[in-house]
Amino acid sequence: MKPGLPELLVILVIVLVVFGAGRIRRVFGELGGGIAEFRKGLREGSSDEQKLPEDNEVIRK
Repeated sequence: MKPGLPELLVILVIVLVVFGAGRIRRVFGELGGGIAEFRKGLREGSSDEQKLPEDNEVIRK
């Protein structure tokens, strides 16, 4: 059974009361920064993978 809109709003209000808006904002900011670093690592990793076959060919010769 999926929670509906009223249930989600109640959960959101409870979370805001317990943690406060500032702490939630900080947590989501850190989460966003982590996602950005992960994507950056994926981009750098794909560029490293393109260089690896060339390095392997040099080692084989």
